[in-house]
Amino acid sequence: MRQRSRLRIMRATVELVDRHGYGRTTLGDIAEHAGLARGLLSYYFDSKRLLMQAATHRMMHLSLAEALAGLPAGSDPDARLARAIDAVLGLALDHPRVMRSHLALILDPDAGAFVKDPEQRQLGAILQDLLLAWGAADPVAEHAVLRSALMGGCIGLLLPGAALSLPPIRADLFFRYGLAWELGVPPQPVAPPRWQPPVRTCGPN
Repeated sequence: MRQRSRLRIMRATVELVDRHGYGRTTLGDIAEHAGLARGLLSYYFDSKRLLMQAATHRMMHLSLAEALAGLPAGSDPDARLARAIDAVLGLALDHPRVMRSHLALILDPDAGAFVKDPEQRQLGAILQDLLLAWGAADPVAEHAVLRSALMGGCIGLLLPGAALSLPPIRADLFFRYGLAWELGVPPQPVAPPRWQPPVRTCGPN
């Protein structure tokens, strides 16, 4: 019963923030949408920020698990890692308000320290298993790198007024991990040319 109530609260949080945004969603709104007493939210979550963090991590780990379950049995590690990257980037496009709010809270130094809730640990375990199978010598350390790269990719997709399109962000991540463009769920048939910095010269030709 307790676990079901906690899940209902997190599901209601994602649904309301998707519609109205984080700032316009109150704990009272979430309790009403979940069909639970307002006091239960404080029982399960110490703050609205921690609830938002847990709800987003749950959404991410469920989406990731669903994406991986859709692969044929025995899919190779590259295919699984590609599908995972696509699943996370896809959330930024499918749930922009949720992901933008989540990233803003993580990056705000006044909002409080990052907390490894149970949902975040489940998400991390999936990604670390994928990286171990892919061949990472230290999957824990590589997970931190991948997590940062995915956060950067999501920020690139969500940055108001300066958002990038999905193909170049995906191409950069796939290049980083040596993944073929055709793996996962490519947004277009052919990979875009990977951006290269201009060659510097010391003086006039």
